[in-house]
Amino acid sequence: MIETPSRKIQLALIVVMLLLIWLWAAINPLSREDWLLENLLVFFFAGLLLATYRRFAFSLTAYWLFALFMGMHLYGSHYTYSQTPLGFWFQDAFALGRNHYDRLVHFSFGLLLVYPLRELLQRSARLAGRWLAILSLAVVMAMSAFYEQVEMLAAVLVSPELGSAFLGTQGDEWDAQKDSGLAMLGALSMLLLLALGPSQEPAGRC
Repeated sequence: MIETPSRKIQLALIVVMLLLIWLWAAINPLSREDWLLENLLVFFFAGLLLATYRRFAFSLTAYWLFALFMGMHLYGSHYTYSQTPLGFWFQDAFALGRNHYDRLVHFSFGLLLVYPLRELLQRSARLAGRWLAILSLAVVMAMSAFYEQVEMLAAVLVSPELGSAFLGTQGDEWDAQKDSGLAMLGALSMLLLLALGPSQEPAGRC
C-alpha cells in the first residue's frame, strides 16, 4: 500500500487529534459509568476502521468526516449528552425546552456519515446516480434505527440505572423516533448538496 506524504500526514493528524480528545474526555467525566458505555461505540468503530483499512481505505474527506463525528460523540460522552455546556448554551440562546445536543449529534450522524457510506457503495458495489443516493440514504436510516435498538439493549443489559443518561431521552417518549428522523434529514441534506455539486467519479483514496 503506497501512501502519499500528504495523506500520511493528515491521517496521522486525525489519529493524534482523536487521541487527545479521547484523553480529555476520559479525565474526570461527569459520569464515569456513562462514559464507559458511550466508549463502546468508539472502540467498535475505531477498531473496525483499523481492521479494514488495508482492504478498503476511505478518502481523506471521509476520514475527516468520521473524525468530526467521533469528536462530537466524545464531547458528549464527557458530559453525558443531556448535560453538555454547548447544548445548554443553545437552550438558553434559543429559549429551547431541553438540551438538544443529542439531537445535533443524530443529525450529524446522517450529515457526516452518509458521505463515506456513499463512497463505500460507489466503489465496492459500483453504484451510481439515483440508486447510489437511495441506497446511501437507506443504509443511514437502517444504521440509525439499529443503533437506537442497540443503545436500548446496552442500557438495559449493561447498566439499567444509567438508562436515562445513556439514552439521553430527557423524558421524551418519542426520542428514538425523533433521533432517527434527524439522522435521515441530515443524510438527505448532504445528498442534496452532493447532487447540486459537480458530478463526481468514483471516489479514490485521496
